[in-house]
Amino acid sequence: MLIETDRLKIKDFTMDMAEAVHLNSLDEDTRRFVPDEVFETVDEARETVEFLMSRYEGTEGPFVYPVFIKDTGDNIGYVQMVPLDDGNWEIGYHVAKRFTGNGYATEAVNAFIPVITEKIGITEVNGICLSENVASKCVLRKCGFEEISEGEGNYQGEEREIFKSVLKL
Repeated sequence: MLIETDRLKIKDFTMDMAEAVHLNSLDEDTRRFVPDEVFETVDEARETVEFLMSRYEGTEGPFVYPVFIKDTGDNIGYVQMVPLDDGNWEIGYHVAKRFTGNGYATEAVNAFIPVITEKIGITEVNGICLSENVASKCVLRKCGFEEISEGEGNYQGEEREIFKSVLKL
């Protein structure tokens, strides 16, 4: 996959990206909002990258792609589409803390959704985040997601205050 915007490139993982994945996963936002995506070592990141690369040819997902700044080549995070237990799909994204506040997540999600939903053959995407993750809620809203609910729910195996939204294409 290769998606380009004015400022970003979204493409397939390669094994040489493991160190950047490791480093991008260590910031306090990742630890706070998506702790299951923290890779304490490069080897942990390498195993995950290898698994994610193995999913590209199938239809089951998850489908995770790194995001790069075009001009600098910096790997700033990822976008993903992940299957949920109920048969629906959820958008996910993360931009490393040192690159936040520039609209990159919104730009990446807006570019990614039409391509990945066509690949998967879906017309509805869920957006779920912790209620306290104001930036993530803002990205979802800017990308056209409509709020379904906000309140207690299961988030990564724990009861937490979550924000649920949906985008109907």
